[in-house]
Amino acid sequence: MNRGIALKAAREALGVTIAFAIAAMVFEGLLAAILPVVPEQITEQWLQIGFVQKIFQGLLGTKVGNLTTSTALTAIAWVHPMVLTIFWAHAITQCTQIPAGEIDHGTIDLLGSLPVSRLGLFTSTFLVWLLDGVVLVIAAMAGHLIGQQFAPHADRSGWAELAPVLVNLYVLYAAVCGLAALSSVASDRRGRAVAAVFGVLIGMYVLNFLAQLWEPARSVSFLSVLYYYRPLDVLREGVWPARDLIVLGAAGAVTWVVAAVVFSRRDIRTV
Repeated sequence: MNRGIALKAAREALGVTIAFAIAAMVFEGLLAAILPVVPEQITEQWLQIGFVQKIFQGLLGTKVGNLTTSTALTAIAWVHPMVLTIFWAHAITQCTQIPAGEIDHGTIDLLGSLPVSRLGLFTSTFLVWLLDGVVLVIAAMAGHLIGQQFAPHADRSGWAELAPVLVNLYVLYAAVCGLAALSSVASDRRGRAVAAVFGVLIGMYVLNFLAQLWEPARSVSFLSVLYYYRPLDVLREGVWPARDLIVLGAAGAVTWVVAAVVFSRRDIRTV
């Protein structure tokens, strides 16, 4: 790891990371404050309708049972599409910077002229992006804790109870970082790299949703990263999702290694 490159990457990512961290904090805070009052606003009979159950089952990626419990409502706050979008968008924004973003900006020649190997450059910047993910998770949890203070009669969840979910969310973020990095090193244009990753993630999200409603999709649902991120099961069972963490961690590590090898060996055209 090169300290100078890491500091440069941290400075460049600071503004973007702060913006995404604020978004994660605000949205998680709103969900934590609003979701506990849902049972008071919507009748329990309505929530037990089969079609509604199917919709929430697709959202949460597992059978939900009683939607009015504090566990189910807390899980929704951590698997909401907007929360996933914030984390995924940050990962894609940052991890497509090198080399695709630098090629688009016309600065890849300057970056490549530094007395640092490509592997050192890639490793230093990637580690900074992973640390940015920690900032997002902490900001989201802070927003959750603040939001709970405004929720009447809410069963409050603390750091200890949510720790497995937070770690699972972070490893999911890291896996998306690896996928985005791989897309970036395989492209000469950032727009294409971003579109490719978003396309894959949207496909995975749709697959995870359909798997709860359609048997053929269920047989291949393991191909979606969301198959390994199910906050409701984690909160309901109170155990660490070891298998999910290993699979997501391995996916992130493999995609990063492949991306690093490709970046180290590929020819880069600047015109």
